[in-house]
Amino acid sequence: MAFDTRALYVCKLNVLFIFALFAAVECLSKGFRSHARDDGSREAVFEEHWFTQKLDHFNGAESRVWKQRYFLNEAFYKPGGPVFLMIGGEGPANPAWMKNGTWLTYADKLGALCLMLEHRFYGKSHPTADLSTNNLRFLSSRQALADLAHFRTVMGEARGLTNNKWVAFGGSYPGSLAAWFRLKYPHLVHASVATSAPLHATVNFPEYLEVVWRSLASENAQCPLLVKKASDSLVEKLKDPETFGNITKDFNLCSKLQIQTEMDSAYLLEMLAGNFMDVVQYNEDNREFEGVQGGNITIKVLCDVMSDPSLGDPYARYGAVARLLMDTFSLKCLDASFSNYLRDMTNTSWEGPAAGGGRQWVYQTCTEFGFYQSTDSPNQPFTGFPLDYQLKQCADFYNVSAEQVAQAVAQTNEYYGGYNVKSSRIVFPNGSIDPWHALGITQDITAELPAVFIKGTAHCANMYPARSQDLPQLSLARDHVLLLLQQWLKN
Repeated sequence: MAFDTRALYVCKLNVLFIFALFAAVECLSKGFRSHARDDGSREAVFEEHWFTQKLDHFNGAESRVWKQRYFLNEAFYKPGGPVFLMIGGEGPANPAWMKNGTWLTYADKLGALCLMLEHRFYGKSHPTADLSTNNLRFLSSRQALADLAHFRTVMGEARGLTNNKWVAFGGSYPGSLAAWFRLKYPHLVHASVATSAPLHATVNFPEYLEVVWRSLASENAQCPLLVKKASDSLVEKLKDPETFGNITKDFNLCSKLQIQTEMDSAYLLEMLAGNFMDVVQYNEDNREFEGVQGGNITIKVLCDVMSDPSLGDPYARYGAVARLLMDTFSLKCLDASFSNYLRDMTNTSWEGPAAGGGRQWVYQTCTEFGFYQSTDSPNQPFTGFPLDYQLKQCADFYNVSAEQVAQAVAQTNEYYGGYNVKSSRIVFPNGSIDPWHALGITQDITAELPAVFIKGTAHCANMYPARSQDLPQLSLARDHVLLLLQQWLKN
C-alpha cells in the first residue's frame, strides 16, 4: 500500500508500481461481479468507476474538471452501516485491496460499504495533459484532501449515504491523508485509521537510516557494522577511477561506471543502500496479493549474506546482496547512471518511464514534505548521499530551490500541525521496524487519538491480510483497531 520517497524508481519500478490488474467487465450495481476460475471456484473482479472531479478546488474561477478513478465493494454493506474509504497514494490504486486486507475484515464485521479513491496524478487519474512542472502545481495533499471531500459529498448524496458514518483508511502517505482528512473535514469523516503515517514534514530525515541500523541490528548485531564497512569500502574505491571497471563488474552495472560529478557517485551509493532500506521498510509484510515480488527477501536474508565469510570481504558481500536483489526482480543489470535518471525524471509525458509515480512523488517531496533520507547522521550504516544531493534534484527536476523546499515544508507543518494533532477518533498504528515511525505518532496523544506501536513489524503491517505466522502483537493490534472502530461508530 505504501511507498518510500525514492519511489523505488532506481529499481526500475519493479516493486512500487507493480500492481494486480483485474479484467474489465460490465458494470454491476455492486461494483463487482464474480467469474469462474479454472478450478471451478469463483472470484470477484472489481470494476473501474469514474468520478467527475474539479481540477482546482481553491479557485472558483477555474471550471476545468477531470475523471478520477475509484473502486467499490458493497458485498459487506448493511443498510445504515458505515462507509469505509481507502485513500490512494503515490502509485496506482490497486483493486486487489478490494478483496484483500484487514479493512475488509472490519467491513465484514461492521457491515460497511467499501470505496477506494485513486490519488490525483497517479495511476489512471490524470487531471492534466502531461506532467509538466506547470501542471504539477495542481498536485498537492491539500488538493487531494479536497478531492476526498468532494467525492464524499457527491457520493453521499448520490447513494443515500450522507448520514452514514464515514471512516478513512490509509497507509504511509495515504495514512497521513487519512489523519488530515479527519482533521480538516471533521464534518465529513467520522473516524480515521492512519497507519504508518508520517505526520511531521522535515527537509532532512537522517533518522530513517538510523532506524535501518537498529532494525538490521535487531536481527544480527554485527550486520549494520558489516554494511557500514562495505559502504565505506565502496566510497574509497570511488575515489580511484582505476577501480571503476571492477565496480562495474562487482555490481553488474549496465554500462561502465562514470563518475563526473558528486551526483553520479551519490546516485550509485543511494541505489545500493536502497537494497537494505527497502527490505527493512517492508520486512516480512504480507504483500504478495498486491503483485509485489521479493517478499522472501527479509532482513534475515540480507544479514545472512553480509555475515557469510565464504563470499569474501564485506564489500564483496555487498555486491552479492545487489546481485540477489537483481535476480529477485529479474533485472539483467543495474542502471547506475544519474544522467539517465535525470533524463527519465524530466520526461513530462504520461508515457514516460517515471510517470508511474516517480516524477509526481518527488515533486511532492520538493513542494510539501521533504522526507529526504540522507546520510547526514553518524548513527547509520551508509555514506555518500547527503541532503545537498537530494535538494539538487528538486532544482534539476522542477527548478525548485533549497530555500523553497524549506519554506514549503514549514508551511506543511503550519497547515497540518505536524506531531501536534488536534482532533479526535484517529488511531495511529506504527511498526517498530519501519523507519517511517520516526515521523509518526507512537504514543497516545489523548484517549481519542491513540497510538498502536507494534514491536517487530514493518511498514503498514497491520493493513495486510492476516496469516498464521503473524506475530501475536500484530494480531492484537488489528483486534485493538477493530474495538476502537466499534466504539467510535456507536458515538
